[in-house]
Amino acid sequence: MNLFINWNPSPEMFTIPGIDWPVRWYGLSWAFAFIGCHFFMNRIYRTEGRTEKQLDTLTLYIVIGTILGARIGHCLFYDFDYYSAHPLDILKIYEGGLASHGGAIGILLAMWLYCRNTKENWLWLFDRLVVVVPFASMLIRFGNLMNSEIVGRPTDVPWAFVFHQLDELPRHPTQLYEASFYALLFVLFYWLWKNKRDDFGKGFMFGLFCVLMFGFRFLMEFLKENQENFENALPINMGQILSLPFVLFGIYMIIHSKKETKHIHSSESNNS
Repeated sequence: MNLFINWNPSPEMFTIPGIDWPVRWYGLSWAFAFIGCHFFMNRIYRTEGRTEKQLDTLTLYIVIGTILGARIGHCLFYDFDYYSAHPLDILKIYEGGLASHGGAIGILLAMWLYCRNTKENWLWLFDRLVVVVPFASMLIRFGNLMNSEIVGRPTDVPWAFVFHQLDELPRHPTQLYEASFYALLFVLFYWLWKNKRDDFGKGFMFGLFCVLMFGFRFLMEFLKENQENFENALPINMGQILSLPFVLFGIYMIIHSKKETKHIHSSESNNS
């Protein structure tokens, strides 16, 4: 007899008295994600001679870009018919509906604006941002778990979760699979930044991140239930479609950084 894990937590931690405003685990996960990322980026900036003012400006760009990108991405990629008919509901972020791929696109656009306005080298910046993004992703998947959302397909593995708010079927706890992988990515990229950052060409860590992060996301989608019904008619689901360009771009960045590294080493050899 399989002993599955019964999962039925309340998405709400508590309600603020007087204003009837619920505080949700999901919102807390996002808050801790931003706080944690700021903490680790502060260490990176101080180590590499950047100022706290520069980091504060960067944080503002990231927060706005992530939230807007994740929200607009969800509305465009997963529920366009509804939000095109109810555009004002796009503003109702408190009701849920954030897409991680949209958040990634939002960060890319926000960082493009940041680098254009501050003259920061965008490859240097992205090689540092990928250190903290897995940390944030890990916490957000914990929020998804508390919401009993983005669940896996039915399975009989002994560690399966029964998400009682959804149905009574044992399912893959894909939120935990992803959170665990993102924790490993965070450790890996923090170690690479701390010990090997001068050994790579610019863009290598960014490219490696794209390949590992979104390659894993592509594979994980085979274990997940589709989020929207229209995905059932697709050969691969929306999450996989959105992951492929990131993987391909990551491969390009790795190749580009390798060429840059060879060029630098060649120049150093000629000078010596």
